[in-house]
Amino acid sequence: MTASQTPPPALAEIRDDFLALPEPERLQLLAEFARELPPVPTVYDAHPDMFERVSECQSPVYVLVDVDPEGTVAVYATAPPEAPTTRGFASILCQGVTGLSVEAVLAIPDDFPQSIGLSRAVSPLRLAGMSGMLRRVKRRVRERR
Repeated sequence: MTASQTPPPALAEIRDDFLALPEPERLQLLAEFARELPPVPTVYDAHPDMFERVSECQSPVYVLVDVDPEGTVAVYATAPPEAPTTRGFASILCQGVTGLSVEAVLAIPDDFPQSIGLSRAVSPLRLAGMSGMLRRVKRRVRERR
C-alpha cells in the first residue's frame, strides 16, 4: 500500500490494531470482531433479496450496501457464527466502512485485506473471501452513487 492508498481512518485504525499485536494474538482480535458483527436493521428483514451472496467465501456470507441521499454508505452483512474468520472479516468491513462517503469507500485500497497482518494466520482462500466482500461493497457503491 502506498501513501496515496491509505485506507480511511476507521479501517486504518483497525489495521493498526492488528499490526500492533504479535501474530498469534491477531486471530483473537479477529474472533472479537466476529462477536461484534453489527446486527442487520429489522427494516431489511422483509427484503432478503437486497443481500448479495459473496461467492468467494466458503461460508454463506451475504452483504447489503446502502447509500443514503447525502452519499453516506452503510454496510450490513450476515455470516454464520460457526464461521468466525469470515464473520470477523465481514464485521471489519461493516464497522470500517459504515459512515464513510462514497468517495472514501471507492478509495479503499483493494489490497486492504492483505494489509492487516493475517496472511500467515489464515488461508489464502479466507483472504480471498474478504477481498471478495470488499469488491462487492465497492461495486454496489459505484452502482448506487
